[in-house]
Amino acid sequence: MLTLAFIRENKDAILKGLAVRNFANAEKIIDEVIEKDTLRRATQSELDNILAESNKLSKEIGKFFQAGEVQKANLIKEKTGQLKEKSKDLAELLSSSESELTNLLYQIPNIPNALVPKGNSEDDNETIFEEGAIPKLHDGALPHWELAKKYDIIDFELGNKITGAGFPVYKGKGAKLQRALIAYFLDKNSEAGYQEVQVPHLINEASGIGTGQLPDKEGQMYHCGVDNLYLIPTAEIPITNFYRNVLLKESDFPICNTAYTPCFRREAGSYGAHVRGLNRLHQFDKVEIVRIEHPDKSYEALDGMVKHVKGLLQELELPYRILRLCGGDLGFTSALTYDFEVFSTAQDRWLEISSISNFETFQANRLKLRFKDAAGKSQLAHTLNGSSLALPRVLAGLLENYQTEDGIKIPKVLQKYTGFDMIN
Repeated sequence: MLTLAFIRENKDAILKGLAVRNFANAEKIIDEVIEKDTLRRATQSELDNILAESNKLSKEIGKFFQAGEVQKANLIKEKTGQLKEKSKDLAELLSSSESELTNLLYQIPNIPNALVPKGNSEDDNETIFEEGAIPKLHDGALPHWELAKKYDIIDFELGNKITGAGFPVYKGKGAKLQRALIAYFLDKNSEAGYQEVQVPHLINEASGIGTGQLPDKEGQMYHCGVDNLYLIPTAEIPITNFYRNVLLKESDFPICNTAYTPCFRREAGSYGAHVRGLNRLHQFDKVEIVRIEHPDKSYEALDGMVKHVKGLLQELELPYRILRLCGGDLGFTSALTYDFEVFSTAQDRWLEISSISNFETFQANRLKLRFKDAAGKSQLAHTLNGSSLALPRVLAGLLENYQTEDGIKIPKVLQKYTGFDMIN
């Protein structure tokens, strides 16, 4: 969430940034925010003055009573009663103004970094890096959903029977490969300085608001109505909310955490051939990395996170590319995002496997996540997160790119985790 001070002082820059996002009615919403903030500040000032005057008069009442001047005391008492009524009206106006202002602020996305290119959709994203040879497969090579059936390692129909589409069951060597990937990613993240944590898979409303999933993505999360809890779409939410309403010291930076969780996403409206098999699921496994950084260091940290994920894909020997997302494809809370995609040879298409983002102060303002600088001044921290990595499409890429006529090879780096080198 953008701060009010930033909006008041940077209207033109904000409108320019929102134009990169193709954000509709930007000027109307920004003007309304400024107007309501002006009213809020004026109301707060008037209320403060009335409360100060009321306190002053209350002290005078006591003095007049002590001096036996009851008539004067009663006159002032009548005036304080009037002030009390007026302060009550102002407090109600202030509360409604703040609520309306907050709802408006929730509608405004983050301002893109200067590196974010203009564009309307994923077709306008910039490819900034590509690495790895695309393998030549044998005749009759299969997409991963056919391989899963052939080798009995993932059962989509059984998952559909138990729950519904988008909830696969992993079996035998498929389940072990899934577990191997989780362990490998966590180990590599820990070696890179990320502290492993285990987190709840349900969050409350305050946590969803803190990281920006609510109210923007409310329809995409599974909601437990009785308890008003939400199934997490990513470990980013519980991890980042560790630091909600926390005041850090500069010496605390950087804060680096990693976690494995199942993730739950309704993905409303997702259907068609492009979402077959593991391409898009309602429940999937993901290992996440989250950083809390000093504002001066956050973009250096973002580059480090990109380099880290590069290293994982190099060890897995998968062909991949990195995209810089354009304004039209940028997430609501992000200032700059890099997407990683793996090439699926059997499907002849790129599959997104990771998004790495810097949110700057956008989440921190919602979270009230601050630190004290060297001068003792309180400032908002920067938050970052990335998939390291999301498993379904990594697994799809491994199955398809490593398939042979004799079976599916296991990448060397994973063999110590799986205990086998071939699925056949």
